[in-house]
Amino acid sequence: MDTDVIVVGAGPTGLMLACELALAGVRTRILERRDAPQLDSRALTLHPRSVELMDQRGLADRFLALGRTVPGWHFAGLGTQLDFGALDSRHGYTLFLAQARTEALLEERARELGVEIHRGIETTGLRQDPDGVEVDVRGPGEAQTLRASYVVGCDGGRSIVRQEAGIDFPGTDETLTGILGDFAVADLESPGRARAEGVLAVPLEGGLTRFVLIDPERMRTPTAEPVTVEEFRESLIRIYGSDCGIDRPRWLSRFGNATRLAERYRSGRVLLAGDAAHIHFPAAGQGLNTGLQDAMNLGWKLAAEIHGWAPPGLLDTYHGERHPVGVAVTENTEVQTLLAELTLVPPYQRPAAALRKLLDELLGIEEVNRRLAGLVSALGVGYPATGPGADPLVGTRMPDIPLSIAGSPASRVYELLHEGRFVLLNLARERGFDAGEGWADRVTSVTSDSARHSRLDGVVEVLVRPDGHIAWATRTAGSAARRTERYEALSAWAGRP
Repeated sequence: MDTDVIVVGAGPTGLMLACELALAGVRTRILERRDAPQLDSRALTLHPRSVELMDQRGLADRFLALGRTVPGWHFAGLGTQLDFGALDSRHGYTLFLAQARTEALLEERARELGVEIHRGIETTGLRQDPDGVEVDVRGPGEAQTLRASYVVGCDGGRSIVRQEAGIDFPGTDETLTGILGDFAVADLESPGRARAEGVLAVPLEGGLTRFVLIDPERMRTPTAEPVTVEEFRESLIRIYGSDCGIDRPRWLSRFGNATRLAERYRSGRVLLAGDAAHIHFPAAGQGLNTGLQDAMNLGWKLAAEIHGWAPPGLLDTYHGERHPVGVAVTENTEVQTLLAELTLVPPYQRPAAALRKLLDELLGIEEVNRRLAGLVSALGVGYPATGPGADPLVGTRMPDIPLSIAGSPASRVYELLHEGRFVLLNLARERGFDAGEGWADRVTSVTSDSARHSRLDGVVEVLVRPDGHIAWATRTAGSAARRTERYEALSAWAGRP
């Protein structure tokens, strides 16, 4: 093998996955067809769960130093904001950070971990057999064939990896398009007023201003048609009454509501993540974030498979856990897109306005707001509990509770996850507590003198997965019975000792 894993695509998802694999000691190579990092930023936000993932790897400070936090967010552009701050997280906010910055930080981390990143290399085909995958590539020199144990396609909506693996990509073609533009010159007083007319105007770093809009008279224009400055001016005037003084465009793009979801996230030794697995309208900024979360779920499972200790079926849980998330994201973005589109179609404008008013009022109900905030932020994502009699906590996010651990500098759970290992947390203050030598290379065992959280009332032990979700929790008081449970849980998730 040339390497353990070839990741095709050096966007946020591919870089995040490569970091996870390298952290677990897996030889990883990224192949990217672009010669240089992408400077334009389609995405601008990291939602709460994505910031939590960075925190779990000790990277949050790097991102927070370059971004700006926003406490609320939106659903379908409704006036009542989603209150991320009311959710159970240390990071109850959206981090406003350009995608180019996110990619640069992840690339910096990947290189620290020894990931090979090869740019200007286009993947043209692949073939898999029971022992590995051959990847055909074309670059500045002669065409080559590389070989790896596994290949992961993080190469976008037109993924060559997905096509070559024969994975279907069912869904719907675009019926609606919008435009965005980053301009070096703009009337800085207009953006705030333009938002009231349905034009998103956001100041970016470097003195740029981004405008995003859907023009009723141009909303059926195919994404393949280039955007011009004149079109942008005309659309702004038509919608808002002014062109906002836009000039010197740095980037113009058209985007659509094509929505597709890969039928399978895995085909043998080939897997998909990010836009290669799901595409949708960029409603509420969920695309990049969903890809990062795909990578976090897949990384440790694929590493376990390569190192030979993965329990049977562990790698298949990647599709089992993340495909339903893809369904939820594509469905909620379709709903948000429809709510926007109906207001632009004359026959539906009046009832659509009434519907939006009703939904806006419903968002004022705390429980409703919390439910949608959990959906968009991904803090509400939980995975199916496995095993008979599994505790209700199994599959949910582990709260980042404060800890007091003798001889350890860690003061909270997420600090124990920096190395990407399982964490077995003893809340019963049991003396001599240890996971056992058989799992010492995969599991960090700790006893906390204090750990309080309402969700953990009555819980005496918790096994936290490397991605921060709960694999096992028990309320069994007897130490002998608990040892049996613990052995079974560790074997089911971290392999045999």
